This record gives sequence, C-alpha cells and structure tokens, in this order.
Amino acid sequence: MSSLHGNLSGNQRRKMKSAARLYAVQALFQMEHSEQTVDAVRREFLDHRFGAVYEGQEMLDGDVDLFAEVIDTAVNYQAPIDQLTDRALVAKWPIARIDPTLRALFRAAGAELQNKQTPPKVVITEYVDVARAFFEDGNEPKFVNAVLDHMAREARPDAF
Repeated sequence: MSSLHGNLSGNQRRKMKSAARLYAVQALFQMEHSEQTVDAVRREFLDHRFGAVYEGQEMLDGDVDLFAEVIDTAVNYQAPIDQLTDRALVAKWPIARIDPTLRALFRAAGAELQNKQTPPKVVITEYVDVARAFFEDGNEPKFVNAVLDHMAREARPDAF
C-alpha cells in the first residue's frame, strides 16, 4: 500500500487518512455493539466499506495502514486509553456513561495519541471533524475538542 501512496497528492493522502479515522470510529463502535473480533471487523471494512458504492455514492478509500493501526491500538490499549479519557471527563461522567459513538471516537483518538506519529493538534482537529460528521447539530464537537485537548496534554505534554 505504501507504494501506492507515493503516487498520491498530499490532499488525496489527507482525505484517505481522514476517511480511515471515520472508519476506525465506526469499526470500534461496531465491535462494542456486535462483539465481533477486531480481525472480523477489519476484514469487513476493508472488503466492503473502503471504496464501496452505497446508493450510487462511492465511499472514500481509506488509508489502510492508519485504519489498522488505530483499531489495533485502541483494542490492545483500551484500558489505559479509557483511563486517559476518564481523567479528561467530568467526574460524574465516566466513559461508560457517555454516548457509544463518542466512546469509540475517544478510543480511536486516544490510540493515535498513544502512537505519537501524528501531532496532537492534528489528532484533535481530525476527530472534531469526525464528531461533526456524526453530530451535525449538537454541542458534541465542542465537547470532543475539550476532552481531546485534555487527553492530548496529558498523553503528549512535550507537544504543547
């Protein structure tokens, strides 16, 4: 896949990374609600969602490597990522009590913060955009921004 990336423009690569993040949140949500394994969900997304056509609309191709890395890290380090999220949330709202889509989003973003390859401000911006895709009219994007800012400052203080 990396040889393919060499022929893509920077804008195309960014769109593929953004799509991979959106798909990762969807995959983590699906795993939580279906009790499917990470391998089964990964296969489903790669075989049936990346670049698929739904109702005449072609879905974006995602960055396969980023998608796999985010979901694998989120699953393998779920406990510390959830603890990081809990510390960023108000004490009365532990991660178990928040919207399941937001929980998946925080796990995906937390996974990227753990990997330290993407600058924290990029992670925050990208996942706030994902929140906007799921919650068009609510306050969730502002909430996501605040929580991710707190998480990023704790996970990557050197970047601030």
